[in-house]
Amino acid sequence: MDLIVAKFGGTSVGNGSRIKKAAQSVVNEYMKGNRVVVVVSAVNKTTDDLIGLSNEAIGDGLTDKQKAEIMAMGELTSARVFSATIESLGVKSEFIDPYNELWPIITDSNSLEAKIDFGTTNKKIVGIENLINQGIIPVICGFLGKGPSGEITTLGRGGSDISAFLIGHCLNANEVVIVTDVEGVMSTDPNKIEEAELLEEISVEEMRDLATHGAQVLHPHALKYKDPLISAKIINFDYGDLSAKGTRITGPFEGDILKSVTLYKDPISLIVLVGEAMLRKVGLLADITGSLAENQINIFGISAGQNSITTFVNKKDSEQAYHVLHNLVVDNDILSSLSLGRDTAMITLVSPDIIETPGIISGITEPLRKNNINIIEITSSQTAVVLFVDWQDGEKACKLVNEVLG
Repeated sequence: MDLIVAKFGGTSVGNGSRIKKAAQSVVNEYMKGNRVVVVVSAVNKTTDDLIGLSNEAIGDGLTDKQKAEIMAMGELTSARVFSATIESLGVKSEFIDPYNELWPIITDSNSLEAKIDFGTTNKKIVGIENLINQGIIPVICGFLGKGPSGEITTLGRGGSDISAFLIGHCLNANEVVIVTDVEGVMSTDPNKIEEAELLEEISVEEMRDLATHGAQVLHPHALKYKDPLISAKIINFDYGDLSAKGTRITGPFEGDILKSVTLYKDPISLIVLVGEAMLRKVGLLADITGSLAENQINIFGISAGQNSITTFVNKKDSEQAYHVLHNLVVDNDILSSLSLGRDTAMITLVSPDIIETPGIISGITEPLRKNNINIIEITSSQTAVVLFVDWQDGEKACKLVNEVLG
């Protein structure tokens, strides 16, 4: 028997007929002999309506604690309706909310952006396991947590995704199914490009980066709890079938760590090209990267300023790259000169928390400053920070950055 955690988003329980279809899909899996745990969001737009109602009535006087309790009403209601619908189809079910003694997700006291106490949650999950073993289908409120004093907390927008993967992780589930209003993950936004295609699969790293950069399919923090042994997929509620294909999320694979600090094994050489008004030259970057690609030279990074462009290549390729780019400088009236810089070490910090952590850059750079380590170049995205320091400082700098990540 497989254990499936099925999370139903707000649109997939948007009205009575959708709730019945969703409940029937759960019962169908149960009848196949599988065990199912349901995580359910508030009915579509309910949370927004509750926030708007309370803001209109109370305004600035609304406390975070009160807001969390009001926002929770959407999930409290949908869990009850969903559980009752399962029972109407002839299978035992029990709704689980933070007022229930079996509630598993324990957090800190932050009402609106609560941090999960994973250790306690992992212990509390035994109550849900007992229900499953009795042949009962638990229907658990997504998005919500319980604070140290028993108060309701919320996990922030998209928190139901976090609930589903967290519960799946703690239960050692076979599969987590995210049921939503899209077919799965597309090659791009189909509302913007009609030719967008459905992806059969996507890696945790790719999905996390897409979600972090604005894709609304899945909350990026949910993937912190994606166990490599647990299958996961995103499917459309229209099918009414938890075995529908959708897009499968693969990994993280062995050695593929969501939080990591790595020092690249070889020295990296910097080649700086200078010229006036370089950024106004259409296709200049393409010329630079194209000429290196034609010579099978990999670029580890590139940065552009008003009058300079710096490329980062492996030291073993630096002499060849230097000559290739010199030919480009000679043939291009925008470029005036280039230089081959000293050996540097490349340190890469990857963490899904970067976008949510104010001061992360200063937290990284300050210990390097205190240890007299000069940063030659730094680049960042919403999920990664890449540092270039003198080669001889590489190992020490990597250790210091690793301490920041904890």
